[in-house]
Amino acid sequence: MNLIGVFFKGAAMGAANVVPGVSGGTIAFITGIYERLINALKSFDVQAVKLLFGFKIREFIKHVDFWFLFVLGLGVLTSVATLAKLLEIGFEHYPVYVASLFFGLIAASIWSVAKMVKQWGMGPVIGVLIGCAVAVALAFAPEANENKNIMYLLLCGVVATCSMIIPGVSGSFVLLMMGNYQLIMISSVNNVTDRKFGEAISVLIPVGIGAVVGLIALSHFLSWLFRKFHDLAVGVITGFVAGSLVIIWPWKLADPESIIIKNGEEKVMAYVRYFPNMDAEFFIAVPIMLVGVAIMVLTEKLGATRSE
Repeated sequence: MNLIGVFFKGAAMGAANVVPGVSGGTIAFITGIYERLINALKSFDVQAVKLLFGFKIREFIKHVDFWFLFVLGLGVLTSVATLAKLLEIGFEHYPVYVASLFFGLIAASIWSVAKMVKQWGMGPVIGVLIGCAVAVALAFAPEANENKNIMYLLLCGVVATCSMIIPGVSGSFVLLMMGNYQLIMISSVNNVTDRKFGEAISVLIPVGIGAVVGLIALSHFLSWLFRKFHDLAVGVITGFVAGSLVIIWPWKLADPESIIIKNGEEKVMAYVRYFPNMDAEFFIAVPIMLVGVAIMVLTEKLGATRSE
C-alpha cells in the first residue's frame, strides 16, 4: 500500500477522532485499512517481544507491520495537532456549521458500513437496533466532571482509544461523557503546540500509556469478533453510526438546568435538541452537510480505487 495514501488516511482518522460524535474507526473501515490496522496491532504479541529483545529489528519491523503503523500514526498526530486549534475556534464561533459538516460525513458513512454485511438476516438487524439504541442513549447521557487523577487519565486512554478503533464509536465523544474531552483533546494538544510541555506531559503520558494498553488488548478481541461474528459485529457498528447522528445533531441548546459552575467557569452537562427554523443559518448549514456527504463519498471511492 502506498505510504502517502496511508498518511492521508491517518490524517482523516485523526480529524475524525478530534470531533465528538465522529469515529476514526469508521474512516479506517470505509477506506479499506481497518482489518490491516487490527492485525498490525494484534501482532504485538510474545513473538514481537522476543524479536525486539533479541535485537532482530528487521524481523520485528516486518512482524508488526511497523512502517504502516508508523506512517498511519504520523498522519493521525499531524491531523490532531493541526485541527485541535481550528476546531476550538470553529466550535466556539460556528458550532452549527462545524456540526453540520460532520453530520453529513456520518450520514454518508451509514451505507458504507452497512454494505459490508455479507448476508443480511435477523442477527445483523438485531445488531443494528442494539448499536443504534446504545448510541442514542449515550447522546442523552449527562457528562461527567473534569478529572486529572492519574488513574482516571489512564482509564480515559484505555476507553477512548478502544472507542477510536471501533467503527461508529467516537473516542472523543466517550471522553466528553467522561468529562475530559476539553482537557485531553483540546487543552493538552494546544499546550504542546504552544510549547507548554510540562502541562501537556502530565496529562498526555498517562493517557498515552492507557491508549497503548487499550489498543493492543482490544485488537485481539476485535480480530476474534470479526472472524467469528462478522455480520453481527458490522450490524452493531452500522447502528452505532446511525445513532451517532443524534449525538452530532447541529441544532441544540444548553439545558439551563444542567449548567454547573466549576473553577469559575460554566459547564454544560446536557443539551436540548430542536428542529431549526428556515432561516439564513439553516440554508448555509444544509449545503455544508452536503459537502460532508460529498467528502465521505469521495473518500470511499478513493479507498475502493486504491484497494483495486
